[in-house]
Amino acid sequence: METAIDLETGQPYPYAQVELVEPDWTRFPGWKDVTAAEWASVQWQRAHCVKNVKQLRELMGDLLDERFYADLERDQAERATMSMLVPPQMMNTMAPAVEPRGAGSLTDAFYADPIRHYMIPVFSDRRTDWSSHPHATRDSLHEHDMWATEGLTHRYPTKVLAELLPTCPQYCGHCTRMDLVGNSTPTVEKLKFGGKPNDRIGDMLDYLRRTPSVRDVVVSGGDVANMPWPRLEDFLTKVLEVDNIRDIRLATKALIGLPQHWLQDDVRAGMERVATIARERGVSIAIHTHTNHANSVTPLVAEATRAMLDTGIRDVRNQGVLLNGVNADPHALLDLCFRLLDGAQIMPYYFYMCDMIPYSEHWRVSVADAQRLQHHIMGYLPGFATPRIVCDVPFVGKRWVHQLADYDTERGISYWTKNYRTSIEATDPDALSRTYEYYDPIHTLPAAGQQWWAEHSSLDESELKAAEMAEASRRTAALQAY
Repeated sequence: METAIDLETGQPYPYAQVELVEPDWTRFPGWKDVTAAEWASVQWQRAHCVKNVKQLRELMGDLLDERFYADLERDQAERATMSMLVPPQMMNTMAPAVEPRGAGSLTDAFYADPIRHYMIPVFSDRRTDWSSHPHATRDSLHEHDMWATEGLTHRYPTKVLAELLPTCPQYCGHCTRMDLVGNSTPTVEKLKFGGKPNDRIGDMLDYLRRTPSVRDVVVSGGDVANMPWPRLEDFLTKVLEVDNIRDIRLATKALIGLPQHWLQDDVRAGMERVATIARERGVSIAIHTHTNHANSVTPLVAEATRAMLDTGIRDVRNQGVLLNGVNADPHALLDLCFRLLDGAQIMPYYFYMCDMIPYSEHWRVSVADAQRLQHHIMGYLPGFATPRIVCDVPFVGKRWVHQLADYDTERGISYWTKNYRTSIEATDPDALSRTYEYYDPIHTLPAAGQQWWAEHSSLDESELKAAEMAEASRRTAALQAY
C-alpha cells in the first residue's frame, strides 16, 4: 500500500480541493461537431451509446491502434460476461486529459485509463493463470435462491431487493448480476424473467403488504433509470402506501453515467411528488449510485445530484466496488470520496469487494488488502462520510472486512458468521452457528497456497468442499493442540 509522505503537508495523503471539470467531448473525432445542447439531451445520449467495436471505431477514428480493437474483440468473444454499452457521458471521462495528436496516439492512455478498465475490458486485462476462481458462479450471492417472488430477493430480515427490470443505461464489466442483466454474450446466456412485468410488480407489492417485518426496499434491476418514469412513480407510490415500509432506496448508475436522465423536467417533478408523499408518511427516500473513480464525477453529475436533493429526498449515496487497476489504492479511494463529497454532495457509503463472478480475478483484491485499504482511508474524511469496505459473503450478506471469524491466509479462505437467517433458512438449526467461506484471488496467495489450489482446482464442487473442510479441521485441531 502507498505510504509515501507528502512533503508539503507531512501526511501520507495530501488533501486538496479540486474543481470539477466536464471533459471536452469534441476531442473524439466522432463527436467533433456535437453541440452543448445535444450533449445535455438524454435522448441524444441514449442514441449515441457505444455498443460494439464498430461504433467505438467510428467514435475514435484513428486514435486507437488496431491492437486495441483486436484485444477488445477477443474479450467480447471469449471472456466478457457483459455486452458493451457505454453512454457518451461515461465515455467522455476516459483519458480526459490527453490531447490526441495523430494515429494511435490515444492507445496507451486508453489502455491505462481506470474507467476504461471496467467499462470496456479487453482480453489482455484478464489473468491467464486464474481468470476465474474455482468457486466463481454466475449468481455468486445466490440472490435467485432467495427470491420471495420473481425478482424480489429477501436476504436480510428487514430488507428486500426489488429487481424491476433487467437492463441498465450502461453495462459495467464487473456487474454482480451478470447472469440476469443485459444482453447475452458468447460466454453467458442470460437468465430471463418469466413473468410479465406488471404481474411481477404486483407480486412484489403483495409480498410487501403481507410481510410486516420488511421495512426497507431497495429498488433496482438493472437500473431504475431505464424504467419509464410514470411506471416507476406508480410503483413507488404504491410502495409508500404499505404501512410497514420506512425506507426506499433507488439504485441507479445513471446519476453518474447518464445524469441527463435525472435532469429531465418530468423526472424532477415526479421525484418531488414522491418525496412529498414520503415526508408526509415519515418514509426516507434516498438515491444510491455507483461510481468507482474520481474522473467520473463531473459538473453534470453534481448538477443532477443537486436537482435530486432539491426534490426533498433524504440523501444521495455512492456504493463503489474495489477494483484492481481502478481504485484499489488509498489515494484513488480518497480522491474519489472527496470528489463525491466536496464536488457533488454525494455521500461515500460503501466500497464492496468485487464478487466472485466468472472472469473477474484481475479485478478482485484479497480480504487482507481490503483491510489495509480501510486502515489507510481512516481519519481523512468526516466520520459520517467515511465509507465502509465490505465483503458480500455468499449466504451471509454484507460484512465489514474486519468482521471475519477466521482467516486462512495461505489458502486465501476467510470464514464468516452471521446473526440472522435468510429467507431460505427458516428451518435450518445451524444457520447461525456455522461459518461461511469467501475466497481470495489465488494469484495473491503465497506459493504454498497457489500450489494447493493448483492441485485441487480440477475437483468438482463437492470434492473441493470436502478438501477444504478437511484442511479447516486439521487447522482447528492444530490450534487446539497448541
